[in-house]
Amino acid sequence: MLQIQENVSLKNFNTFGIDANARYFAEINHAEELAELFADPQWLQTPRLVLGGGSNMLMVADFDGLVIRLNIRGIEHRISHDDVFVEAGAGEVWNHLVNYCVGYGYAGMENLSLIPGSVGASPIQNIGAYGVELKDVFESCKAFEIATGVIKTFSKADCKFGYRESVFKSELAGQYIIVSVKFHLSLIPKFNLKYGAIEQELAARGISEPTLKDVSQVVSHIRVSKLPDPSTIGNAGSFFKNPVISAAEFQPIQQNFPDVVNYPASDGQVKLAAGWLIEQCGWKGKTVGNTGTWKNQALVLVNHGGATGAEVYSLSSQIIDSVYTKFGVTLQREVNIVS
Repeated sequence: MLQIQENVSLKNFNTFGIDANARYFAEINHAEELAELFADPQWLQTPRLVLGGGSNMLMVADFDGLVIRLNIRGIEHRISHDDVFVEAGAGEVWNHLVNYCVGYGYAGMENLSLIPGSVGASPIQNIGAYGVELKDVFESCKAFEIATGVIKTFSKADCKFGYRESVFKSELAGQYIIVSVKFHLSLIPKFNLKYGAIEQELAARGISEPTLKDVSQVVSHIRVSKLPDPSTIGNAGSFFKNPVISAAEFQPIQQNFPDVVNYPASDGQVKLAAGWLIEQCGWKGKTVGNTGTWKNQALVLVNHGGATGAEVYSLSSQIIDSVYTKFGVTLQREVNIVS
């Protein structure tokens, strides 16, 4: 039977390791338990926080409401000619799913290796790395509608994916809880090796015709070399989005800073590397109280031990201000702020 706990520490449920408490806490192991939970009208009126891997959030205060931790597991697959459809429970660890697909030879997810978090959070954020986004492999998802208790299926079009955005972060925010996600993969790999240092690392390993496993291992190696392990130092990965600006806005920046790291974006826009911008402002590897930026990647904010969410948030605000002052570009936080 579903149990509701009270006054539960969330320190071990968020990768920043912030010691904040939840007034109420429920762990969901099966989708049916959501219907059981919301059959009690008390929880319809209570502020809610849905928690997966806790890898893309910053707790700036205790949460005076109900924390719902999704632990729905299971992976299934179906093959049709060269197409592969893989469906996973929302509580599955994202990288476990990637390893599952790579191991079976299902192509499409290899560039998304080692991204922290859960499967259920992936479409909300439209996670991405090394030239691939979740939407590129997304088929559909099933989500529990809190108001009606009905599980609905959302297509790719329904999700309205954007850069680190989806309908679940905008007009439908707080109305649905994703219970499973289906992915459309392939038995025929179409490698995307142009982004980051993937090609260079493959060449350094003497690999000219990579396999899915090769690409996955190289992406994982690059990530580990740049990003700290949350089990040893608290962090939430990339804290800021890479800003996307117009060509007109980019022109004076490029004139003043010819080495600015940039990539083409849709509609003639330009994507800037937030980590580069932050590093140019002198933040890389800097410690401020109990928090700071990672020594190998300025885009990552870390908890050196005992930091509060308010401390980390304050640091992020200082970084935003300094980047705007130097470049005229406003960084946006990629991490969800929970207060």
